[in-house]
Amino acid sequence: MPKLTDAKPFEAITINTLRLPNRFVRSATWEGLATEDGHVTPALCERMAELARGAVGLIITGHSYMSREGQAGLKQLGAYGDELEPGLAEMVRAVHQAGGRIALQLAHAGAQANPGLSGLPAVGASNLAAEGLPACQELDRDGIAGLVAAYARAAALAKRAGFDAVQIHAAHGYLLSQFLSPAWNRRTDEYGGGIAKRARFAVEAARAVRAAVGQQYPVLAKLNAEDFVPGGQTPPDAVEAALLLEAAGVDAVEFSGGCRPAGEARMPARKGRIKGPEQEAYYREAARLYKERVGIPLILVGGVRSLEVAEALLEQGAADLVALSRPLICEPTLVKRWQEGDRRPAECVSDNACYGPALAGEGIRCVTFEKKRAKANLG
Repeated sequence: MPKLTDAKPFEAITINTLRLPNRFVRSATWEGLATEDGHVTPALCERMAELARGAVGLIITGHSYMSREGQAGLKQLGAYGDELEPGLAEMVRAVHQAGGRIALQLAHAGAQANPGLSGLPAVGASNLAAEGLPACQELDRDGIAGLVAAYARAAALAKRAGFDAVQIHAAHGYLLSQFLSPAWNRRTDEYGGGIAKRARFAVEAARAVRAAVGQQYPVLAKLNAEDFVPGGQTPPDAVEAALLLEAAGVDAVEFSGGCRPAGEARMPARKGRIKGPEQEAYYREAARLYKERVGIPLILVGGVRSLEVAEALLEQGAADLVALSRPLICEPTLVKRWQEGDRRPAECVSDNACYGPALAGEGIRCVTFEKKRAKANLG
């Protein structure tokens, strides 16, 4: 059983050399505010600075594609080349000037990439188009090696730009998640089979990132606690993957879950209002298994809407940090509100209406809360 701790949400924690002022993390969230080719914009800088002013302990950027064919969404942040460095550095400056800390998430959508946006064919662990899944080119060993090198280059770019950490995205049915999951990985070579083989790509990427940034720079990873599709990754396998990444030099793991094929009820951003504390923290059981075996800190995301639940997760030793995504779209100053004594739960109603503006190319925002405020002002 996880041990009871004295950890409180607003106590500091250190990950590798990075000291965070509290235990709240902004989980990577697609903003849709970059340029068409992934460059940082003033609007994106301001969005990150707003989160820093809102007292978020660590801000993790939206998923940034570290190779051109890995792009998933419209106006997604890029990390694929040196030409992006000035804008990324400006984002870091905006956050640091606001008193915050920021990590760059390194992502590749794999078979879920959008060739219409990238102009390149999607690649993945296995081509399962015959089973109704997105078509892709199955990566060979050279292709995997090339992408391992791309993760390392993107991490080095992040460090040069001044980011406080990087996070390797291996969740949500994206590329590394596809390799980790037996639902999508049907390979018979050294990258398929048992969990140690399925995790090999992620482990190689983690080792390459560690080599690129050195021992004193924080490297995080994000994993699916569970895929919620037939034959998908389960919590025991997720814990095994976390142990392998710990051995490869990762400093902390974030547990999330779900994927697009899992449907609205089990997507990472589950649709449906969370009505009370008992419905919060989707991945508690996986967190319990993790804390029994893995030594590096656990960041837990998924359905946390109240300070009460955040406190309980930390005090019960179920997690070391608590991450929020949609609540911070709705209320970028939520953490500060809680810190100042207003303990009301987050305003977020989990209706996913926030994605509408992003899909329209306008950037993600909480239209539901905007309407509520407008109505209150009229009243």
